[in-house]
Amino acid sequence: MTIENFQRGFVLHRKAYSETSLLVDLFTEETGRLTVLAKGARAKRSAWKSILQPFTPLLLRWTGKGSLKTLTKAEPAAITLPLQQTALFSGFYVNELISRVIEPETSHSLLFQCYLQCLTRLATDTSVEPALRTFEFQLLQTLGYAVSFTHCAGSGLPVESGMTYRYREEKGFIASLIKDNLTFYGRELLAFKTKNFQDPSVLQAAKRFTRIALKPYLGNAPLKSRELFTQNILHLK
Repeated sequence: MTIENFQRGFVLHRKAYSETSLLVDLFTEETGRLTVLAKGARAKRSAWKSILQPFTPLLLRWTGKGSLKTLTKAEPAAITLPLQQTALFSGFYVNELISRVIEPETSHSLLFQCYLQCLTRLATDTSVEPALRTFEFQLLQTLGYAVSFTHCAGSGLPVESGMTYRYREEKGFIASLIKDNLTFYGRELLAFKTKNFQDPSVLQAAKRFTRIALKPYLGNAPLKSRELFTQNILHLK
């Protein structure tokens, strides 16, 4: 089977529908996020039963003009990425971010490439944090987040590495002597701009910042993937 008229994509989430079918949330290279009906995918002899899984690169085709499309073709484009333990829960977290904040049927090809790179790094790197922070920053950029990391929002002067800056939502970073959860060093902001998370202190600051910046998009509902991770860590202890 050729890849003509197929789209590359991944399963974000799936749930049972009727006795034999699945509702599948997809993230695809050209169409973005969409939901499809996979008829008969839960049947014992269905080839889709094992294929339609998160973290498996897929070639996909569907039909329909409404909000719910019907899946017509699905085949693996490569083997399932081997995410285990912390990397697996991190993958679920990334999937939930996309499901929660990306508008359906809107093309985000650059974010798709970043998503693929993120999953690959989760499967191969010893630490999941740099991959997660890189994806979160790309996601913020996709959402239209345009706060400058290189210039003070108050004076317009270039950010200086040794100074401290306080974050103000929708405005940016303003030079300040106040030190609290919203305060960042200039060197951290400059590293955010280039997505350079090699320094552990920068990596920690990046996690604090992305949680602050993503909150308005996510709303007050807790992330299920984060709760699942916490429950499993406690269980392992």
